[in-house]
Amino acid sequence: MKILLYGINFAPELTGIGKYTGEMAAWLAAAGHEVRVVTAPPYYPDWAVWKGYSARRFQREAWRGATVFRTPVWVPRKVSGTTRLLHLTSFALASLPSLFAQWRWRPDVVWMTEPPLVCAPAALAFARLRGARAWLHIQDYEIDAAFDLGLLRGARLRAWVTGVERWLLRRFDRVSTISERMLERAAHKGVDTARLLSLPNWADVSSIRPLDTASPYRRELGIADDAVVALYSGNMGKKQGLEILAEVALRLRGNESIQFVFCGFGPGRAALEERCKGLPGVRFLDLQPVERLGDLLGLADIHLLPQRADAADLVMPSKLTGMLSSGRPVVATAHADTELGRVVRDCGLVVEPEQPEALAAAIASLASNPGMRAEFGANARIFAERHIAQDAVLRQFERDVLGCLAQ
Repeated sequence: MKILLYGINFAPELTGIGKYTGEMAAWLAAAGHEVRVVTAPPYYPDWAVWKGYSARRFQREAWRGATVFRTPVWVPRKVSGTTRLLHLTSFALASLPSLFAQWRWRPDVVWMTEPPLVCAPAALAFARLRGARAWLHIQDYEIDAAFDLGLLRGARLRAWVTGVERWLLRRFDRVSTISERMLERAAHKGVDTARLLSLPNWADVSSIRPLDTASPYRRELGIADDAVVALYSGNMGKKQGLEILAEVALRLRGNESIQFVFCGFGPGRAALEERCKGLPGVRFLDLQPVERLGDLLGLADIHLLPQRADAADLVMPSKLTGMLSSGRPVVATAHADTELGRVVRDCGLVVEPEQPEALAAAIASLASNPGMRAEFGANARIFAERHIAQDAVLRQFERDVLGCLAQ
């Protein structure tokens, strides 16, 4: 098959959508398919274009068997609802020449990931004109999230934008997303259930697995062997509700056996560092190389997964897959009846969002009970192996694409 992947995030970004799209491209290329990618230069989660790439020039490169076309993009220094919309629009417009440059290549499938939905009209037009199948994969319901998180406001604007969204969604040959609740939301938005497919985020269970010995990060960070590490690793943005981590660290500052490690980058990091200033049990790390991800996740005795209440079921945190694969328990802030809550409850503890006292109590409870941690960690690993192993997920995706082409 000839598969064109179209979206703003791609490898070598280490977190979020870029990580998964990059792994998909590499897997498909290794399986013998021709893969091309139209994307932006890497900038996430730093919100700055990485060294060696350009925000102003078109670039072409080979990446693990795929051909990648990088397009110009405007990256704001300060992220808000308005600047983020301009950022996404800049990619949608700048990527048009690279998208239509694939005309002579004639892809069988145009696979587009949301966000950004603003690229959907071009993806649909190109696919229809070229006789290719149009496939939309939803990682985040960015429009719902933008209004619910207060990044965009106005009832009239929301009604208009969601109307356009519904019109676009119904015109793709396939719409996939990463959780059952998100599939239900797509159906509610008018997508025919016959066109809906599950494509969950996956984990590389062969490279991320429970460590047999202590993580080398303990020694590097000067953390005692008998300390319990509560780790947050991932993007530090607005959807995560990171402010609760500082409140929890403050509440548990008298418990010297618990050490917090916050790893990542994003617009919320500076505020989190400021609120944790002076707390001896808190350490910050930048994003680590992908080849050290297993050791980093294995540093955790407890994984922390904060999530804002108003983001429930709009997003399924991509970082959860690595947490589960590492065989460590998870403490998540989520409503119990959300899909995130249902997944985590057998692999850790679920606390209602925005309740720092309850979150601190859950962490302290797990920290004092190694048997409970071991049981939840074993359940997490079993779940990863059975439901989100990379090879199994992508083989099913390959079958689904072939089925789409056969119709």
